[in-house]
Amino acid sequence: MTDLWTGDFGDAYTARQPSNIVDRREFWCAIMPPNVGSILEVGANTGMNLEAISQFSAARLRGVEPNNRARLEACEKYEVISACADDIPYPDGLFDLVFTCGVLIHIPTDKLLASMKEIHRVSGQWIICAEYFAPGEEMIPYRGTTDTLWRRDYGSIWMDNFPDLSCEGCVFAWKRITGMDNLVVWIFEKGQQ
Repeated sequence: MTDLWTGDFGDAYTARQPSNIVDRREFWCAIMPPNVGSILEVGANTGMNLEAISQFSAARLRGVEPNNRARLEACEKYEVISACADDIPYPDGLFDLVFTCGVLIHIPTDKLLASMKEIHRVSGQWIICAEYFAPGEEMIPYRGTTDTLWRRDYGSIWMDNFPDLSCEGCVFAWKRITGMDNLVVWIFEKGQQ
């Protein structure tokens, strides 16, 4: 699966990404938790979300991205390293906020929990998950492939597997006003187990 995203398929995905970040900036500004000094985006692609956040936040911004083409573009402005969600090479709790935006939907079921554990591990306080929703797992054919995109109840998966998380908000990112792809967004805060 990683080979798919690091090769031509991933390059084509990067080429299709929109470049207008105005709507994204407003969206991220509206949902950003208070007093966040460091942020990691898992699956940063070309850095569109990091760019949007940088326009209103002084937080230190970093990313991980497996696709070389996307990462090189993101690295023009941000520290974005080569890594996948299931193996994030940062210490425990390093970032105040760790988020995904349309990334967990592309992780196969057998790697999903390992990826979520890594995201949870490197988060010091907040996790934001912006993904396609379905009440149960649904594999969706995607650009001529199968086993490449899944809608799931990511909020429940987070809460069922990480008892120290509390859901502090859940919103719908309507494409018409956010520029995002009709995603459900969960905002979790880590507490004590």
